[in-house]
Amino acid sequence: MFKWTAAERTSGGSALSDISDLLERLIAAGIPMNRDIKRAMEEVEPSDFTEYPLEDFWHDMPVPFLITESGSAKTISAPHMVVTLLHHMEIAQNQHIIIIGSKSGYIASLIDNIGGPGGSVTVIEPNEDVIEHTIGCLERVEVQGTIRVLGPESLEDPEWDRDVSRVLITGAVREIPSYLDLLIEDGGFILGPFGGHLNQRLLKREWQGGLWMDTDLGGVVFGPINISDSDKSPFDPMVLAEHLEDIVEMMGGSEGLEGEAVVRLEGLIDSLRGLPEGIPNIDEDSTEEEILEHPVIDLLMSEMEWMGSLWPVIGEMLRFDIANPGSPTDSDSGMLGGHEDLVP
Repeated sequence: MFKWTAAERTSGGSALSDISDLLERLIAAGIPMNRDIKRAMEEVEPSDFTEYPLEDFWHDMPVPFLITESGSAKTISAPHMVVTLLHHMEIAQNQHIIIIGSKSGYIASLIDNIGGPGGSVTVIEPNEDVIEHTIGCLERVEVQGTIRVLGPESLEDPEWDRDVSRVLITGAVREIPSYLDLLIEDGGFILGPFGGHLNQRLLKREWQGGLWMDTDLGGVVFGPINISDSDKSPFDPMVLAEHLEDIVEMMGGSEGLEGEAVVRLEGLIDSLRGLPEGIPNIDEDSTEEEILEHPVIDLLMSEMEWMGSLWPVIGEMLRFDIANPGSPTDSDSGMLGGHEDLVP
């Protein structure tokens, strides 16, 4: 367990002015923000959790804190999303809160600031590089209560008590992670983006009398919790099958789509899942012959005749607008998919 104390801060810059202006814009845009959340956002410096420029953050956009050699990024969420999550967490004094996916420790520090000296925050992070980065960041900042950073295997420890008030999941999941349902106290809840790779619903799942009671808070798109998942090849048959499953789910009720198209997509998904394990990856260094002979490419080419008519529809479905209500310019950008916090 870690308990960090205050570290020296360097003065200078206009961070206070930037955050004050940003919070005013978020409040004007109708983002719910109580006094404790506003104070925490003003007191916890995002620059303590990333070495990347904060220009996007001040424009209410996600900012990276870690980028892999392959270019995959882990980000601190856009401020409007951070504030929204804090609002729905209903943080009070003396709570034990678990965060799945560290977000560099920034959200943990905000929750600690709100929860005060009697609070406890446990960060569960699956990636070793992110764990190291998060611990390094938290060692530089002041902590009110207790923060610890652990790997996911720690959730299997039988010594855990059922004393967890809140769980915040900061990346896309299809179901509640194992063992969490054994830790939540009655009346506690899990908040997170539930769904596939391409879109999710932000759900508050409250544990009441041995049952999960769901509240749907709207559509979002988050990236994966584990940055290693971002490095998987898009031509990995299991990854591609999961993406197509998301598309089939999104097609439900879409105009202009015949049932035959959905049936064909489901057949393609079954074919992808039936491919043997150990298929080699293809990348920018692969030869034309290697690409054309790759089992996944060969399968896709055999289905191209009927899939061609679906691409415009699928492309439109996958186009999201990045919501940045705190931007001083009110300029939204179009983006296909991605690993940032988006609102379709």
